[in-house]
This record gives sequence, structure tokens and C-alpha cells, in this order.
Amino acid sequence: MGTKRILVTLGLAITGLLLLLIVFTTWYTVDESEQAVVISFGKAGEPVVESGLHFKLPWPIQRAEILSKETYSIHFGYKQDKSGEIVDKETKMITGDEYIVLTDLTVQWRIVDPKKYLFNAEEPVEILRDAASASIRSVIGSSTIDAALTDGKAEIEAKTRDLLTNLVDNYDIGLAIQGVKLQDVELPNAEVRAAFTAVTDARETKNTKINEAKKYENQKTKEAIGERDAIKSQAKGKKTARVEQATGDVALFTDLYTEYAKNKVITRDRLIIETLEQVLPKAKLYIMNDSGETVKYLPLQQMQPVPPVESSDSDNAGQSAEKGGKAS
Repeated sequence: MGTKRILVTLGLAITGLLLLLIVFTTWYTVDESEQAVVISFGKAGEPVVESGLHFKLPWPIQRAEILSKETYSIHFGYKQDKSGEIVDKETKMITGDEYIVLTDLTVQWRIVDPKKYLFNAEEPVEILRDAASASIRSVIGSSTIDAALTDGKAEIEAKTRDLLTNLVDNYDIGLAIQGVKLQDVELPNAEVRAAFTAVTDARETKNTKINEAKKYENQKTKEAIGERDAIKSQAKGKKTARVEQATGDVALFTDLYTEYAKNKVITRDRLIIETLEQVLPKAKLYIMNDSGETVKYLPLQQMQPVPPVESSDSDNAGQSAEKGGKAS
């Protein structure tokens, strides 16, 4: 009788446990930011992305793996102690021109295929971390130290993202790269950083001087162009004036020739006399015949108007006349 009671009690206990197992393992909930995969005897079904309450067969027939849809981040970088020395030695890498640098990289990723994420790799996050390390090392190894430390970071970041995306796609582990951010590229110790800073300052000073020289060159070039245009404008003005003067002279000579053609002898003599008057203004002119004998004398000089006498002389003459009248 005691054994029977024990068996009944044990059976009731097992049945209760089975009922509890059925009650607590036949349903699961999926949040809006989550996705689930139902695994039946080790085989994964289609992902469940609808949020809410879902039912399945009890464990161990089926089990549900809940995964997040959110974006994760992994950080691949270095750390510094209080003295400024690098603690994490794993981020050291060599540039294409054989300099040692340290990188600080952040990779953002998310799960796009839960089935592949769960079954295609044991540690997909570690695989992603190794792929990120390989990608940044490959890109840094093909870049110069100047590009890594100055204006080439954006290009390095883009190349790293493309290379890492290709690696993850080839691994087929259900992950997708959302972004790659190159936080910083640094030199290994303070002395090297100081030396490179000095080189960078010298390069910036050089660029500043070059820019100032180009600015001065442009200024002088503009001034020279302005002077050139002014000279050209003056030359064009003089050219126009000379052409107009020449045109006027031609018209004058044309008119003279027309008059000369009408009466050549008189016009020729007049031109000769006018020219002599201009060349020898104080000379006395005598008109001679062809034999050299003197002919009619024309007092040309006397026919010219006599200039008026100055007022002071006329006043003195008037005063003298008055005195003479009084005396008489």
C-alpha cells in the first residue's frame, strides 16, 4: 500500500512538472525591436519578425531563440594611461611607407539573417571583430602616414567599410555592416607625435607661404593687366587721333590740290609766299621777274597794320600838348 502511494505521488509530480513545462514552454513573445527563430529538433525554421504572442510545441521539441533587430557596435581601438602611453598594443599597425600608427575604429552592425547568425558560425561577433582588424590593417598598410594622420582619413574609412562588407558577405554569417567610423589615427608615443606635429606645422607654414605668394602673384598680375589695358587704350586713342589728323590733312591737301589744279601758277606762288612768311617772318619780300630784274615794288611790310602805342606814351604826349597850349 505504501509503494502504491509512492508511485501515485511520483506520477502526479511528474504530470505536474510536464504540465508546468507545457504551460511555460509553449508560448513566447516577440517585441517590436526583436526577431525570433523556432528550432525544431535542431532545425531552424523561418524567422519570426511579427511582434506579439506566439505559440510553439513544448520544450524539448521546439525552442525559440530571441534576437534583437537593433544596431550593435564593436570598438577596435587603443587605450592610453595617465602618462599618455599606449596600453593596448593590438592596434599597432604599419603604414605603406613603414611607419607605426595606432587606429581607433568603430563598426556598427546588425543581424539580418537569424538562421545564418545562429548556425553558420559559432562566434559570429568574434569573426566580425577579426574581419574589422584585417580590413583596417590592409587599408592602413596601403596608405601613407601623411594620409592616415591628415586629410586621408575619409578615404581610409570608406575603403575599410567596403573591404569589411565584402568579407562579411563572403563569410555568410547573417550580419550586415551599417557603418564604419575611423575615430582617430595616432602615433605610438609622445616623442614621435611631437616630431610629426613639428613636421605638420612646417608643412602648414609652407602652404601658407605658397598661398601668400600666389595671392601676391595674382595681385601683381591683375595690376599688370590693368596697366596693359590702360596702355592699349591710350594707344588706341592716339591712333584714332593720328588717323583723324591724317584724314584732315589729306582733306586739306586735296582741297589745295583742287585749287592748284584750277590755277597752278597763282596757287603755287601763293603757297611759296605763305611758306616764306612762316619760315622767315621778319624778312622783307620783293617780287622779282624771271630775268632777275626788279619789277613793280610792292611795300608789303608797310601795308601791315601798325601796333597801337601803349597807353603810358599817349598819356605823356597829351600832358605835353596841354602844357604847350597854356604856354602860348
